[in-house]
Amino acid sequence: MPSLYDLDRAGLAEALAGQPAFRVEQLWRGLWVEGRTVDEVTTLPAALRQRLGEEYPPALAARADVVTDRGATRKWVFALPDGATIETVLMTYPDRVTVCVSSQAGCAMGCSFCATGQAGFTRHLTPGEVVEQVITAARHAAPRRLSHVVFMGMGEPLANYATTVTALRRLHEDRGLSARHLTVSSVGIAPAIERLAAEGLPVTLAVSLHAANDADRDALVPINRRYPLERLHRACEVWFERTGRRISLEWALIDGVNDTDQALEELAEFARSLAAHVNLIPLNPTPGYLAQGSTRDRVRAFRDGLIARGVNATVRDTRGRSIDAACGQLAAVTNGRTRRVPVAAPGRR
Repeated sequence: MPSLYDLDRAGLAEALAGQPAFRVEQLWRGLWVEGRTVDEVTTLPAALRQRLGEEYPPALAARADVVTDRGATRKWVFALPDGATIETVLMTYPDRVTVCVSSQAGCAMGCSFCATGQAGFTRHLTPGEVVEQVITAARHAAPRRLSHVVFMGMGEPLANYATTVTALRRLHEDRGLSARHLTVSSVGIAPAIERLAAEGLPVTLAVSLHAANDADRDALVPINRRYPLERLHRACEVWFERTGRRISLEWALIDGVNDTDQALEELAEFARSLAAHVNLIPLNPTPGYLAQGSTRDRVRAFRDGLIARGVNATVRDTRGRSIDAACGQLAAVTNGRTRRVPVAAPGRR
């Protein structure tokens, strides 16, 4: 059963067949501009709202809602109509409000240090299921305006290419979000990166690199065996040439694995050749990967080493670790079934 957010204007017109034409605009405005639920679009008659609610029920049903960081980070575990579950994280900063959305239930990429990859893959999401995550988060962010969307939740966005591109276009064109405030994170599906570069969407691309030699990256990010670093590098060059947008390289620092002096030199060379920004992420703990994240001192030294070698590098502010909402920790599901869901009342610290 589709979400109302799977429907474009023509689809909404079909859903409202027999109604006056102006009802389409009323519903469109309520859903996309005002971010309301169908029940809240009171410009529509009550009987019509009830029918639409029955025919197009919400795609997301909250199974858990937890808050940390003094209320600045909020995570939902949502059940989809078929029982699969996903996670969505809302993060509030002084200068922006960001939602991290899932593009798949689970993930098939199998990255060894990522809890989602450890849990396995259930299914692709529809564009409406992605967009509904954004609208839900925007509703709860009010009166602050949700300004940024990052496709960094569960799943590999470019493995669900059609859904990701459709959701990006609809968030940009129908919701009015700046394309530059939409970020797609990928483990490096090279042909899809090149394809996205030709879409005419000036979004931000973040590549989860984590190792800059093939032997180590094969172990950490298995898709590297299919698209090794040389192939990924060519795709990143195509991205920059076609979009003019600087790439961000994501690097989860793992003690003794990719925080060594050799790893620093390899990353610096890879990043400089692409004029890329490096985003360092202290590894967050997951049950299925026993290695530890780098120490705070080593993170700082690694960042400073990159800067000294002419690479723009920053350390990501870790959010939501206490509620398993930080990078790499989203895994309340195993093949669509809830595995471990920490439930707390809003306001938990």
